[in-house]
Amino acid sequence: MRLGSIEAGGTKFVCAVGDENYQIQDMISFPTTTPQATLQQAINFFSQFPDLAAISVASFGPIEIRPHSPQYGYITNTPKAGWQNVDFIGPLKTAFNLPIVWTTDVNGSAYGEFILAPEALQSLVYYTIGTGVGAGIVTNGDFAGAIGHPEAGHIRVKRHPADLDFAGICPYHGDCLEGLVSGPTFEARTGHPGKEVPLSDPVWDIMAFYVAQAALNTTLMLRPQRIIFGGGVVSEPFLQKVRSEFQILLNDYVAIGDLTQYITMPVAANNGSATIGNFALALRAVTK
Repeated sequence: MRLGSIEAGGTKFVCAVGDENYQIQDMISFPTTTPQATLQQAINFFSQFPDLAAISVASFGPIEIRPHSPQYGYITNTPKAGWQNVDFIGPLKTAFNLPIVWTTDVNGSAYGEFILAPEALQSLVYYTIGTGVGAGIVTNGDFAGAIGHPEAGHIRVKRHPADLDFAGICPYHGDCLEGLVSGPTFEARTGHPGKEVPLSDPVWDIMAFYVAQAALNTTLMLRPQRIIFGGGVVSEPFLQKVRSEFQILLNDYVAIGDLTQYITMPVAANNGSATIGNFALALRAVTK
């Protein structure tokens, strides 16, 4: 059985075809340009596979996920220029007469990590920290969110004493979590992209303080079995800083167990969780 995956990011699209064992058979990546051109590239790729059984889309957002909404399948009020109120699923349905699953990029990644977990999990939360920040929540195989998907990247956090002069870069909220820890904040704070900022720079301690608060809030509200951090900003040395800050903030209030098994990097290599999650969601759409 052939299954399709679209990981739609604000910077690039990754389209893949795989099988029911989540093995990738073909893959293509291309820049996110205009909606019409980008969606057409995706359609052209999948048109090579006439035996495709289903496609799952994990997209940057916000998106409309309520099936009965007139805007179901749309990207809505995204800060991504040119992509506001874009019908994403409509062109795919016109091109392909098959089941199409529609969810957020972080939900796709969360589901991939749920499938790949080395032991059976009932719940996990997956944060991505890259160009933007978001979180997907999986409990017993289902996503959180009824009238909409969670927007955990826009929670408010307590400001670090050494960071009070930084206004944050979120166009909606300024200094929400995304406005303080997403990849572009490095350039805004230091004048250099994050990959050029050494881990010894104090900015990483500031970032860890904010990310640890996100982990603390997630722990106290949801009590998941695991919190996973992926995305271009995250590395294992950075997560060590996050765990240290988290331990201070939690102050042994609730039992967590081994922190290295609780706050972790993704199982999937190269931030490929969403592709695996999409294959699994597409398979579920065919077999349910």
